[in-house]
This record gives sequence, structure tokens and C-alpha cells, in this order.
Amino acid sequence: MRQQRRYRISVGTQLTSAARPAPIRACPSLPTSGYALIVDGHVKNEFETKEGADKGARELKFRFPMLQIKVYNAEAKVSEEIAPA
Repeated sequence: MRQQRRYRISVGTQLTSAARPAPIRACPSLPTSGYALIVDGHVKNEFETKEGADKGARELKFRFPMLQIKVYNAEAKVSEEIAPA
């Protein structure tokens, strides 16, 4: 036979803000130097050179054309979207 649950929570019970755990944020911050690869709004990889960042972005866009991929320039604080090939 199936075992019954040991702990029961009533339907009307809600956690208060003090008892609710804080959300965990897994997004790294933008780099202060070099270049970063941003995929669908999330920083995924960092590069020292623009050529390396562009090459990685184009390869990723070729493999997964549905993704929104940008190369972020940390020095100028500007992102450039990669167009499909």
C-alpha cells in the first residue's frame, strides 16, 4: 500500500515575507574590461579581444539561429547584436 504523507499543510496557509527565502540570482555582472557574449539577455562568456567575441558569437548564431546574441563592449559600455548569417 502507499504510505501517507507525514506532514500536512492546510490550503489556506501562506508563507509570510519573513519566512519566504530570498531569491537566488545566478546572473553574473557585466565585465569592466574586454568583451562579453550575451545570449537572450544573460552574460554567458567573456573574451579579451573583439575578434574572439565576434567569432564565438557568429558560431553560436550559426548553430542556434533562434537565439538573440549580442557582443558587449565593456570599455564603451555598448552592445552589438549579431545578425543571422
